[in-house]
Amino acid sequence: MTDSLTLWTAVFTLGAYLVCGVPYGLLIAIAMGHVDVRTVGSGNIGTTNVAREVGGKAAALTLLCDVGKGVIWMNVARYAIAALALGGDVSSLDHTTLFGTALSVVFLGCILGHIFSPYLRFHGGKGIAVGFGAALGLYWPVALGLLAVFVVLAVPSRYVSLGSVAAAVSLPVWCAVFGFPAVSVAPVAVAAVIVVWSHRANVARLVRGEERRFSLHHNDPDGTQMDTTDAATSDADSKE
Repeated sequence: MTDSLTLWTAVFTLGAYLVCGVPYGLLIAIAMGHVDVRTVGSGNIGTTNVAREVGGKAAALTLLCDVGKGVIWMNVARYAIAALALGGDVSSLDHTTLFGTALSVVFLGCILGHIFSPYLRFHGGKGIAVGFGAALGLYWPVALGLLAVFVVLAVPSRYVSLGSVAAAVSLPVWCAVFGFPAVSVAPVAVAAVIVVWSHRANVARLVRGEERRFSLHHNDPDGTQMDTTDAATSDADSKE
């Protein structure tokens, strides 16, 4: 990379870390349900635990905010880096160039910020929703590939973690399929490894047959009832 591109990539990667580190799930759960989701259920601040412990509306808002912070920051970085480092029209730059590599590094910053939030003593979510949003900003066909993998596995099984891990594993594969050069695939591959690592307890429970299937909070104002088979799994077993 040129010195200017390297500098602005570093600046917007730091920005990605700070912006995507905002723990919307925690803030929304406290505001809407007066619940600190770090102390209940799986202890995670992401959409799934918010859905289980607070309800569908809070979960939907969490999902929207987590996806939104990824896609918004990636697009801010896209246009700003093009203007500040390359002095060109973003439409003339694509993911097969060093510009694409810069965006891949910013993508990694989004994932790191969400999973290792600077506002929660370097704890956070698991990177799926923000990763999807950031992938939309990186190169939208990649995001559609991730969504397809997630839906195919998570919907019929109701194991969100299964779909999430599979989608993460597929991330560098989709990037390679869509023409990202190796230097650009490397940062997203690191991001994928970190997301899988954040699901390590879920993977262990899947292997043991103890993972909880997705369900909404039993007091959800939308009237959705919790599956009693899910409730049978103790909170202690689902802590991470």
